Amino acid sequence: MTVTEQRRGRKIMMTPGELDAFLTTQRTCRVATVSADGAPHVSALWFAWDGTSLWLYSVVRSRRWAQLRRDPRVAVVVDSGEEYDQLCGVELSGRVEFVGEVPRTGELCAELDTAETLFARKNFGLDEMPHDGRHAWARLTPEKTVSWDFRKLGGA
Repeated sequence: MTVTEQRRGRKIMMTPGELDAFLTTQRTCRVATVSADGAPHVSALWFAWDGTSLWLYSVVRSRRWAQLRRDPRVAVVVDSGEEYDQLCGVELSGRVEFVGEVPRTGELCAELDTAETLFARKNFGLDEMPHDGRHAWARLTPEKTVSWDFRKLGGA
């Protein structure tokens, strides 16, 4: 994964290993898309991280999906922590690519094998992805990554 060099906040920036561990264990992200008139739209979504790309599993009849189909630019934030010295997170941005059939019905698609296994295990406790014919996959291989981990400040 390409990590963007951060001018400010180098002290709290996550290492590639920390980023990978964080994104592997977190469940919910916030996805920011752009409407036709340029207005931002942010929505929460479950995801899977494969070490290189963030896989978004979205309802295809959603505002988010329609906006991504029209304009694939996206920013995604995954964060955690309640107190100031516990805050950590990452912002990933770039353009999504659509993978597999829309909506996803479970047709064979080798490109989705890893993402669907990771997603099913993390979110459903299953070894295989259940398909409902309402969702589809968008893959974000980030062009820019910015992270923070205030726990590194050590109470400062």
